Amino acid sequence: MQQMHVAGTGNAAVIVQDNNFRTDRIYWLDRKYNDVFENAFFDMMDAFVVHLNRTCFTGITSYEFHYTLYEVDSFYKKHIDRFRNSDSRQFSMIFYLNPDWAEGDGGELCVYHDSRQQKITPLNGRAVFFKSNELPHEVLVTHKPRLSITGWLKKD
Repeated sequence: MQQMHVAGTGNAAVIVQDNNFRTDRIYWLDRKYNDVFENAFFDMMDAFVVHLNRTCFTGITSYEFHYTLYEVDSFYKKHIDRFRNSDSRQFSMIFYLNPDWAEGDGGELCVYHDSRQQKITPLNGRAVFFKSNELPHEVLVTHKPRLSITGWLKKD
């Protein structure tokens, strides 16, 4: 947990940290760390990207992922996952790592569809996949620590 850093909004060109908008902490995954579990995850993502490009012609060329920790009373207000100054993010992915998550623990992903809202509980092993520029969403206030791997499949 000590390696986690306060998250911001924006990208390397423009980054803003605003605790009224987002209060999670992150740690970027990178093959250069040579962690056996993270590298297995990257191998799985490589295979998934090949499959998407072969079957859906998505043109994905890269990805980026980080661990995301929402401590008690943390949240991330409504947003979309595409930067104002870059459209490289094509698909958003979240993999939940929360054993024993129970109703009332909060931290749901609230997805805003045209005519309704959908709340997704961050159950251990659940994955969420959606177009980065199409679905506004937010993370509701957590009542216990909530962990995930969050990332984006990109076209650079």
